[in-house]
Amino acid sequence: MDTEAADRPSATYDRIGIGYRDIRRPDARLHALIGQALEGARTVVNVGAGTGSYEPEGVSVTAVDPSQVMLDQHPGARKVKALAEALPFADGSFDAAMAILTVHHWPDLHRGLAELRRVARRQVVFTWDPDHRPELWLLEEYLPEIREMDHARFTPLAEVADALDALDAHTVLPFAIPHDFTDGFQCAHWRRPECYLDPVIRQASSTFAQLPPSVVEPAIARLRADLASGDWHHRHADLLGRQSMDYGYRLIVAGG
Repeated sequence: MDTEAADRPSATYDRIGIGYRDIRRPDARLHALIGQALEGARTVVNVGAGTGSYEPEGVSVTAVDPSQVMLDQHPGARKVKALAEALPFADGSFDAAMAILTVHHWPDLHRGLAELRRVARRQVVFTWDPDHRPELWLLEEYLPEIREMDHARFTPLAEVADALDALDAHTVLPFAIPHDFTDGFQCAHWRRPECYLDPVIRQASSTFAQLPPSVVEPAIARLRADLASGDWHHRHADLLGRQSMDYGYRLIVAGG
């Protein structure tokens, strides 16, 4: 693994992570789904832990992240600065390992997933499937650059599940995004397009944060104009009455 690749997750979140908890507020419905997948585990390692979103209550959690900025916002007592590909723990140290919207940042996905399997008997991974359709309207109509970035960094769900040995023996659970989802990741505002106008909200999304202003600002200007004219609402009238949308987010539960 080259040094530049190894530093990439840390560098990204050292830059965008300040104030992250204010925007990326855990959603109770996703928290419940992840909690069910971790049920019975007494010791959990949260790899790519960030600020500790979706960690189970009442168990011993060790948070692992390559970014000190993120770890400094984590409320837990057990925090370790490390890469997913080189977890500093003995084999079978934990009942379960969790990785929530983080595997796309890992320089070596397969090595990182192998580490999850090595240190924990059960693995719980929340990710997005780039092969899923439909995709968020924002990508098609305003920022195809996000599509290009996401398809380059997200691994198809089947490959992630296969790396966890989870295709047949274990569970892949869909998670449709509620219209009032509180965690401000990219698809969270599918029915609240005005949220994408807020630069603070955009900054808490790693895709937005990595695109240059010369790309983002003209696209947001077009969205602002379409909202003001009513064109967006006319095109997406079918979304306005929906309570949730499946945009390809999945929870993979593998192991024992």
